[in-house]
Amino acid sequence: MNFIRNILKRNSRSDEGGNFFVQLQKILGFQTKNHSFYKKAFTHRSMNIRDDDGNPINYERLEFVGDAMLSAVIASHLFSEVPQGDEGYLTKMRSKIVSREHLNELGRELNLIELVKSRISTDNFGNNIHGNLFEALVGAIFLDKGYSMCEKFIYERVIIPHVDIEKLEGKVISYKSLLIEWCQKEKKNFNYNVYEDTGNDQLKHFSVKLSINNKVIAKARATSKKKAEEKASKRAFFALQEKISRAI
Repeated sequence: MNFIRNILKRNSRSDEGGNFFVQLQKILGFQTKNHSFYKKAFTHRSMNIRDDDGNPINYERLEFVGDAMLSAVIASHLFSEVPQGDEGYLTKMRSKIVSREHLNELGRELNLIELVKSRISTDNFGNNIHGNLFEALVGAIFLDKGYSMCEKFIYERVIIPHVDIEKLEGKVISYKSLLIEWCQKEKKNFNYNVYEDTGNDQLKHFSVKLSINNKVIAKARATSKKKAEEKASKRAFFALQEKISRAI
């Protein structure tokens, strides 16, 4: 464990002058015990650090723990707060709270990217870095302080400020899933015709034509196939909103 602490300390940009734990304590609101968990929670794989056994030291495994803890605490909260909700309803509501979009918002809100240690510029990170760091931080809290403190952090940072049951009921987390559900229910054929469309852009782009019953309903363009499909689905949803709302 001392080996991990020393390596991380030598490679940390944000630890200069002791700033790392000063900033971290402002976010957490409590004293940490095992510092190595938090160092690991903000270490990007580009640092290419390994322990004595050759295991990589970065935040990715902590994401797994944090994801599980968020799901458990949110599930417990929803179970208590919505006694009339069945399994399907509770699962859908939990998915909205722990969606990648929402976790990214939480990570940005806490400005976690300022603490990350990396050999590549943070400008080159994808948007999901914010949510990944938030999950890793939750995982570190659980391993360091146990379930009760982890639960308290999730309530203070996620549930109390952001979980409004009525608002969440009307929130759409995937327009593509919603549109496919409607098409299947109404027995309509749908097709996402995706093709590469780089044009004059430096980054690769993809375009998509969304057709329903062989009629193009929406078009979109984005830097990934998934984003292009979601954008086209959102446009199609609003074009067909009245029909979809009546059916679903």
